[in-house]
Amino acid sequence: MEIRVAIDAAAAATDAAHWVAGKLRNAAARRGVASFAVSGGTTPAKMFDALSKMDVPWSRVTVWQVDERIAADGSADRNAQLLDVFDAIGAKVRLMPVTDRDLPAAARRYGGGLPARLDVVHLGLGDDGHTASWTPGDSVIDELAPVALSGEYRGTRRMTLTPPVVNGARNRVVLATGADKAAPMRGWLLRNEALPIERLHRTATVVVLDAAAASLLPLATPRPTTPRPTTPRPTTPQHQSQ
Repeated sequence: MEIRVAIDAAAAATDAAHWVAGKLRNAAARRGVASFAVSGGTTPAKMFDALSKMDVPWSRVTVWQVDERIAADGSADRNAQLLDVFDAIGAKVRLMPVTDRDLPAAARRYGGGLPARLDVVHLGLGDDGHTASWTPGDSVIDELAPVALSGEYRGTRRMTLTPPVVNGARNRVVLATGADKAAPMRGWLLRNEALPIERLHRTATVVVLDAAAASLLPLATPRPTTPRPTTPRPTTPQHQSQ
C-alpha cells in the first residue's frame, strides 16, 4: 500500500486524478481499452472534475459504478449524476440498474457485463469504516457474486460491487478527506478487523488523504542519532624516487 498526504482536499483530489489518469492511459495503451469503477458521495466530485480535464483516451474508457443507492432516477440520493462529467467527454458510462423491478436479476446482469478484471477501482471511506456499500454488520461483504444488494443503511438499500471484484482489480485508489475520516483511517492502518474496509486488499492500493484525514496516522518519531567515532585511515607512505 502507498499512502499519499496532500495539504488539503483540493490537492488530494488533483493528486488522485493524476494517479488514475496514468493508470487509465497505461491500460488503454496495453489492451486498447480501459475500465474504471467509481464510488459516490461528496468527496470524489473534485477528483472527477480534475480527471475529466486530463489527457486520457476517454473514448476507450468505460466507467462503471462501485455502488449506488436504490432510489428513483433523478433522486438526490443517487450517485448517477456524478458520472455526467465522464459522459460529456465521450467515455462509456454504465449505471447500475437500481430502478429495475427485479433487483436481484438486475444485479446479476450488471455483474455479468463487467470486464474480467477492472483496471482501476476508486473507493471512499465512511466515518464508520465502510467502503463501497460494505457497511458494518452487512452480509454483503461475504457475497461471492460480482454484484449484490445490501441491507438498508442510513435509509436506503444499495447495489454494490463485492470484495472479489474490487480486490481482483489491477489497481485501487482510496480517496478520503476531512477530519471525520481520521479515526477510521487510523483504525484501518492499524488493522482493526471490525472495520469493513479491512477486507480491502492492500497490494496495488494507493491511499490519498488530505492533512485532516491523515491527522491521526501513527508516525514514527525519528530518533536522535549519535555520531559514530571515526577511526583515521592509515596513510600510505609516499615513496620518493631516487
